Amino acid sequence: MEASLYGFAALLILVFMRIPIAFAMALVGVVGFAQTTNFSASLSMLAQVTSETGMSYGLSVVPLFILMGNFVTESGLSRELYNASYAFLGHKKGGLSMATIVACGGFSAVCGSSLATAATMSKVAMPSFRKFGYADSLATGSIAAGGTLGILIPPSVILIIYGIMTETDIGQLFAAGVLPGLLAITCYLGAVIVTTKINPDLGPRGERASWPERFRSLKGVWGVLLLFIVVMGGIYAGIFTPTEAAGIGATGAFFFIWGTGKLTMKILKTVLISSATTTAMIFTILIGALTFANFVNVAGMPYALSDFVLQWDIAPVFIVLILIMIYVVLGCVLESLSMIMLTVPVFYPVMQALGYDLIWFGIIVVCVTEISLITPPIGLNVFVLKAVLPDVKIGTIFKGVTPFWIADIVRLTLLVLFPGISLFLARLMI
Repeated sequence: MEASLYGFAALLILVFMRIPIAFAMALVGVVGFAQTTNFSASLSMLAQVTSETGMSYGLSVVPLFILMGNFVTESGLSRELYNASYAFLGHKKGGLSMATIVACGGFSAVCGSSLATAATMSKVAMPSFRKFGYADSLATGSIAAGGTLGILIPPSVILIIYGIMTETDIGQLFAAGVLPGLLAITCYLGAVIVTTKINPDLGPRGERASWPERFRSLKGVWGVLLLFIVVMGGIYAGIFTPTEAAGIGATGAFFFIWGTGKLTMKILKTVLISSATTTAMIFTILIGALTFANFVNVAGMPYALSDFVLQWDIAPVFIVLILIMIYVVLGCVLESLSMIMLTVPVFYPVMQALGYDLIWFGIIVVCVTEISLITPPIGLNVFVLKAVLPDVKIGTIFKGVTPFWIADIVRLTLLVLFPGISLFLARLMI
């Protein structure tokens, strides 16, 4: 236990020294494992982790879903989703913000990345926001908050990683993410309604589209909607595994962009390079996290922590609240994927010992991580928007996301108090 605490302290020091967290976790893991056992065993452990991770059939789902998302992104789907959402919602107060959030939710269903969703939708939606005189705060806040949906609504790379690390069924995790994702969209829409009711000048009405125009706007999204139904529906129905679904999704996305006539050699090269780069980044972080997790496990920290927590004479829900607060604090200094890979191996045995469902805990972890994407001082989605929109002040964006992370707190409270929201669809699969 003491060695693990020293390891965490060393890891945080290395992170603050701006050493990439993947290498920091691997370094601390190797040195800590060597101190606990011996140096030869530590190097053998690192080689085994690297080999098994690279050759893992289960992890092949990651590059395939990334490839699917990149093909769909390059097809221009984000603009089609935004146009369809705007046609139905744009005429309301704050309607452009609502349309952006709904479009982000739809785009997340095939992208699986929060940062990519925020960056893409900012380019699509911001010109319309400025055309109709929206305040930069509400405009950027809507995009940043809507982008967080990318790590919850399936197919989510974060949920895949969590499922592999905890040996939890990925199909059930995907099912469990649907209702919380819809709840998130609902809460965000509520935040827009309340914000524009308090100050209508923040989000004036846009142009009203006729019903024929609304139905015509749906033509651009039918292909990807069919793709999502086939991929996710096949998983939920047990027709194929998540890995097979990812392969079908990537193939379907290729034919989708090919059918639109937008596939060129330049775009194909961009998609393949981007997918390979993202996959390499995720696998590198995963190897580092698993190396560090092996050190923590051999040092006995998860089991010692479980025994320590079980001795407390308090209700288990307070343990959950403590872990949530830890995630909120870590979210101020770590990005989402690294935070989950660092903490899950330590915390999930505690939840298991307390009798909590690991699928429910996975959804809670992802929801807390979503909050960290838009909260200061790090808020990665906020800094992504700042990079894409350099003329908007960082303080303006943080001001704009405030109503949305308040809505996130409401949603998180509901998910903690009513686990059935997360588990209902997952239990139907069983």
